[in-house]
Amino acid sequence: MMHLDIARNALEFALKQGCEAARVELGRGVQSAFSARNRLLEKVHQAAGSSLGLQLFVEGRYGSYSTNRLESTELHKFIKEIAAKTRLLTPDPARSLPHPERYYKGAGDMQQYDSQQALIGSEEKRAIALESALEVWGSDSRMVSVETEFSDGYVESYLIDSNGFEGYNRQTFYNLSAEVVLRDLGDARPAGWWYEAALFKKELPAAGCAQKALDRALAKLNPGKLLSGHYHMVVDTMVAAQLLAPLLSALSGPAIQQNNSFLMNKSGTQVGSALLCLHDRPLLVGQSGARFFDAEGVATQSRTIFEQGTLHHYFIDTYHANKLQMSPTIGSPSLLEWGGGKGKLSDLLSQVDRGVLVTGFNGGNCNSSTGDFSYGIEGFMIERGKQGAPISEMLISGNMLDLWMQLVGVAQDARLCSSQRIPSLAFENISFSGI
Repeated sequence: MMHLDIARNALEFALKQGCEAARVELGRGVQSAFSARNRLLEKVHQAAGSSLGLQLFVEGRYGSYSTNRLESTELHKFIKEIAAKTRLLTPDPARSLPHPERYYKGAGDMQQYDSQQALIGSEEKRAIALESALEVWGSDSRMVSVETEFSDGYVESYLIDSNGFEGYNRQTFYNLSAEVVLRDLGDARPAGWWYEAALFKKELPAAGCAQKALDRALAKLNPGKLLSGHYHMVVDTMVAAQLLAPLLSALSGPAIQQNNSFLMNKSGTQVGSALLCLHDRPLLVGQSGARFFDAEGVATQSRTIFEQGTLHHYFIDTYHANKLQMSPTIGSPSLLEWGGGKGKLSDLLSQVDRGVLVTGFNGGNCNSSTGDFSYGIEGFMIERGKQGAPISEMLISGNMLDLWMQLVGVAQDARLCSSQRIPSLAFENISFSGI
């Protein structure tokens, strides 16, 4: 448990310096990582740190600051200095704390903390990383390398402000990843990657991670070429969230306030096909991404973002709500979950006579104002409902609003270890071009 009195003392002292309002967040985290390459332990990393964030509201002005010097004398000196500096800033009348009625007022436990973590020793962590690498090392003559990493740690934070909010949360995490590189024709070095993640060690699958990475690398051997044209596109669940990112960015308060969103003024209108059904489920206890309150202390609740393609919700924090003269919602999504969907990736492929399965995005961009995009992709041909030869060095291009109207299939294979549970998705008539 953190020394919560440090945050309380900082808040009290800030108010004594003439601040009309203030918010203080005390955070602490510890992380370790053990990396193996082939048959040997290659790297060990250990990090721990604490920090104090302060947001001051002084004479109509606002400043945000942080420090890791938490001893009382130094902290008081720091607060005096930043309070004086805040008075020099340009006034910003839109800055304020949330109304107290919007705060989370409970004391629930999200059940995201593994009390057994402190009992896991370095030797066990080292063994997990090495055993994962040895799972596949030497199993194929074309193997150049296998790199694995096991990491774990915890984060905790305490948030308090002068409007009466006080909240605490903590969670542990465990991650295991593997990358396998193979030797192909010429200088080609196809690589496959996989990861597992959990909040509790007993829920982390330690076996099979490197094998899945190897299988994905083997599938990329001897890539072929595909003529430019319009094809049916299926996007694997491992990378589908990357395709959703521009939509989420366009829903944010900063993007809307800066007239930099292709979803401005579209609340209540259909912006995608009827299969676009996305929800924020922050109150799923014991799950990654779940939380009772956001960075402002505002209580979270289940929200429908898109339902049958219709936009229902923007992410508007207090500041941007004041700037836009809109009702505030919440600053960012918590745990995204797709509604509907059925079957597996193979079921989506079975409905395609000729198309492209996308398993990776390699650079590119999306214009946040217009929604026009161009992304490099890698993946596989789809031929008569089956995954075919690997392909790379191709681009997809179009407009985000058109793309989501072309959504024609949704699987039910989202990875539950992620806070963005986006399943494999299928689109029709997508423009592909060779590089």
